[in-house]
Amino acid sequence: MDVYKLLETVESLKDKYVSFLKEVVEIEDPTDYKEGVDKVGEYFINKAKELGFKTEVFRQDVSGNVVVITMNSSLGTAPFCLSAHMDTVHKIGYFGNPCVTFEGDKMIGPGVCDDKSGCVAGFWAMEALKIMGYDKRPVMLLLQSDEETSSKQSNKATINYICERAKDAVGFLNLEPCYTGNGVTLKRKGICKLKFTVKGIAEHGATCMDGANALAEAAYKIIELEKYKDRDNITMSCDVITAGKAVNTVPDQCVFYVDTRFKNEEQYATIKSVAKEISEKVHIKGTSCVVEELSYRPSMPLSQKNVDFFNWINRLFNSLNMEELVENNSLGGSDAAYVTQRDIPVIDSIGPIGDHAHKREEYVDLSKFSVSPKRIAAIIANI
Repeated sequence: MDVYKLLETVESLKDKYVSFLKEVVEIEDPTDYKEGVDKVGEYFINKAKELGFKTEVFRQDVSGNVVVITMNSSLGTAPFCLSAHMDTVHKIGYFGNPCVTFEGDKMIGPGVCDDKSGCVAGFWAMEALKIMGYDKRPVMLLLQSDEETSSKQSNKATINYICERAKDAVGFLNLEPCYTGNGVTLKRKGICKLKFTVKGIAEHGATCMDGANALAEAAYKIIELEKYKDRDNITMSCDVITAGKAVNTVPDQCVFYVDTRFKNEEQYATIKSVAKEISEKVHIKGTSCVVEELSYRPSMPLSQKNVDFFNWINRLFNSLNMEELVENNSLGGSDAAYVTQRDIPVIDSIGPIGDHAHKREEYVDLSKFSVSPKRIAAIIANI
């Protein structure tokens, strides 16, 4: 295949896919809004059918449904896999009406960067490959539905399904956004979210000495947890706290939530040990505490298969006079960690270029929008 012609084909489709992206972002779909996530999935299914791609749906009762789109589905060779997630974190209406706006070369909107542009870039590359007659192997686009909550809604069923479908893949690109232009992720921290429930004894404020203040006990514990602030190792951050019913009543319960990050399973074990120790230590007589794990996403340590894949891509890009990729490490989690655990070669954060994910300023740089699908198409055509 003439790869330069393939790259020209990708570029020729840019206006079409800018409109495609706008339409997808206009469907607001925070993770807990199944109807919205499934509507995004149906949008991709309809577009896939227009191109003759095979579509499959892994249905869920609580989370959105996973959508699988495959070109060359009849071929018996090992597939190449692309993955991105459809769900977003923004409450409906957070970006106003209309929810999609433009500032120069920026498209701004809910999930436009993280990760709807990744979903679109994967599909865009597949259409360009189809136009060029690519028939070497199946190409599978796996659209995840509850990534933003570490697949909590589906009890990990969605990500486990994606990993199972990709188990024989010769390569896997996770299309999370690229924040630096050419930086991709080979290592990520894992995430564990904890809930601490502190119980105390209610009492009138005037006789507070006879009660046991759950909020004050929680403060002792939070201070201990907040000591873990190592960018390269364990971090703990208390992000939400609820307690108290009136200013003249000693709180008999305090609940707080802690986001923890770790670079390997040993550090994850340390977090669990520290959390247990702090929860059991009593500072104020009459209080007690239980801690529970709400969600878990594994870390993504450096894998030799991923390093080899990364080096191969850079040799390819160098031969095509394309900008080489740079290795970045991320403090955040992603589904690429699960794929790495399954010993599948994966490159993460090779989606479109943008920034400010999870913020009102979240955007994709339309001047560089075609960079990601060009990279994807070139890799698939040559692997």
